[in-house]
Amino acid sequence: MEEINLHFTGDIHAITSANNLLSAIIDNHIFQGNELGIDKVIWKRCVDLNDRALRKVQIALSGEKGAVPREDGFDITVASEIMAIFCLAENLEDLKRKLGNIVIGYNKKGEEIKAKDLKAEGAMTVLLKDALKPNLVQTLENTPAIIHGGPFANIAHGCNSVIATKMAMKLADYCITEAGFGADLGAEKFLDIKTRNLPKAPDAVVCVATIKALKYHGGMPIENIKEESIEYLEKGIHNLLKHIDNLKNIYGLNVIVGINKYITDTDNEINYLRTKLEEKGVNISLVEAWEKGGKGAVDLAEKIISLCEKPSNFKYCYNLEDSIKEKIEKIATRVYGAEGVEYTDEALKIIDDLERSGYGKMPVCIAKTQYSLSDDAKDLLCEKPFKIHVRNVILKSGAGFIVILTGNIFTMPGLPKNPASEKIDIDENGEIVGIF
Repeated sequence: MEEINLHFTGDIHAITSANNLLSAIIDNHIFQGNELGIDKVIWKRCVDLNDRALRKVQIALSGEKGAVPREDGFDITVASEIMAIFCLAENLEDLKRKLGNIVIGYNKKGEEIKAKDLKAEGAMTVLLKDALKPNLVQTLENTPAIIHGGPFANIAHGCNSVIATKMAMKLADYCITEAGFGADLGAEKFLDIKTRNLPKAPDAVVCVATIKALKYHGGMPIENIKEESIEYLEKGIHNLLKHIDNLKNIYGLNVIVGINKYITDTDNEINYLRTKLEEKGVNISLVEAWEKGGKGAVDLAEKIISLCEKPSNFKYCYNLEDSIKEKIEKIATRVYGAEGVEYTDEALKIIDDLERSGYGKMPVCIAKTQYSLSDDAKDLLCEKPFKIHVRNVILKSGAGFIVILTGNIFTMPGLPKNPASEKIDIDENGEIVGIF
């Protein structure tokens, strides 16, 4: 597990290298005379670290003849467009085509300059040729699993690769894949972005929840979260019910809730939650895999199989023919439960420019906090009407979608006051400790 969470097979390093190769090519082109007339660069460098100091940087400060200083910035690698392209590409040829379609900037006339104009796509594809092959691993109980790609679902599209999912669908009777964070983020992006690139929609959805998280969304102080509280649990159930409602009534899918049991969960809390969900007609399974391994998830597996046999009526939240604003507003009002959307003047201008440039039919990927249905990470209860605030819009023409930045979300996170690195170490036997 430690190796998977560290360098693994090096896929993420290949993505970082491909991203930064393009950056180096861009700045070298400018240094060597700027034949393409690059006037504005929108392509950022990336690194696989949470480092808020790199959100904005100044580059090309050497003073060399031809060096043109400019403001740049870093995204975390999982938010790079290369990661999105990597996860949505169908094969090596498609990967190369998508990489070539990346818009890196504009000339003085406002015309797009793409990676293929710099002849960069071939070398980038070479760096990614081995990484594009899915990685076969095994669980603690020797069950095969495929790990491939890893965009965050709050700032990116949150799904593993299309190649891996298609492969898994061919290798087994049932393919279970994950979409990061809640149904407002990972599931929405899986269904509205990734599913458009798959041969079929899911047959069933498992919505994973914990009693601790529900109490937290009910307003319980985090330091008391392990204590029994039916009161806070009752207040927090609204959050889970919203996710279930989205999956069932917006997307038309069959849903089961998997309650991931913690040792701190009490029988009173478990029974209360089970009763409340059953009253709403929600399928539920208590998952004890952490304690019992595979045996603790047999009930869930059996119920999933049964659920897959039932008919569903899958539909997207929005149509690709909708305008960019219509797509944003459908997600905001239907999936998040917002009463509307507010835009900065800059965001509105970019949206208008993208529509005029022919990009209006792309899906949208909304970057939003994972802690709330709103774009305010501290508004856990969402008791009062709220709006979604769009502050910036970024074209990802290679990946084939448009990123919508809301609230205070950043594509380069920062470390907390006490980062996990403080607990990670290696012992005298070379064994890694402190990650789990």
